[in-house]
Amino acid sequence: MNERAIDDCLALLRQAEHVVVFTGAGVSAESGIPTFRDALTGLWALHDPMDLATPAAFERDPALVWGWYEWRRQQLQSKEPNPAHHAIAHLAGRVPRLTLVTQNVDNLHERAGSSQVIHLHGDLQSPRCSVCATPHVLGPDTDLPSTAQGSRIDPPACVRCNSPVRPGVVWFGESLPEQALQDAFESAGLCDLLLSVGTSGVVQPAALIPEVALQQGANVIHINPEPGQGQYSGVTRIQGKAGQVLPELFGRAFG
Repeated sequence: MNERAIDDCLALLRQAEHVVVFTGAGVSAESGIPTFRDALTGLWALHDPMDLATPAAFERDPALVWGWYEWRRQQLQSKEPNPAHHAIAHLAGRVPRLTLVTQNVDNLHERAGSSQVIHLHGDLQSPRCSVCATPHVLGPDTDLPSTAQGSRIDPPACVRCNSPVRPGVVWFGESLPEQALQDAFESAGLCDLLLSVGTSGVVQPAALIPEVALQQGANVIHINPEPGQGQYSGVTRIQGKAGQVLPELFGRAFG
């Protein structure tokens, strides 16, 4: 890691009053969760998104879509939060205020100890009715069926209107959750330091969040294994994996 950039980051962390941590797929990938964008190993390498991640796909074949997302939830059972997740949860106790915004739909931040996580792209653990949006309460993870990829499972019925329950994620062609997006932009506009971690910086409108922070005078640190990844100018960049960079960075800043 670039020591000059690290020194700059240490000073910013120690001085910060309100830190926003904005995480993307790169953070969960370090726990073994495949990303959507990787051409060889991503989740769309074997599947057409139009068959699994659109409202029309669910209407056409709800059992196929529900079964695939139940398979994804089952895969999470064998995954654990990595050092990046734990470092972010620990940071919340070391700075005056921390807001965590994620594009990931897993619950690894929560399992690492973070609370009140803003999920911009929804949450696999929060399904809702496809018609009236009533939340559906899932059973314990131990009750998950043994599901093979491609299994067809009929979705449960809504307790309120008896319509099919849908996965609680944002599908292609859908808007991000209004309240989550509003909270994320508001936090970015009020923070004095934003850490953009493991995100490509190209998925809109989430990619605007660091830009909002910059426009309001906050410092932005972009952490990614790929050099120069991210579309933001005027930021401090650290090249490296989140699971390596964040524990070292926070450990040196706060001991």
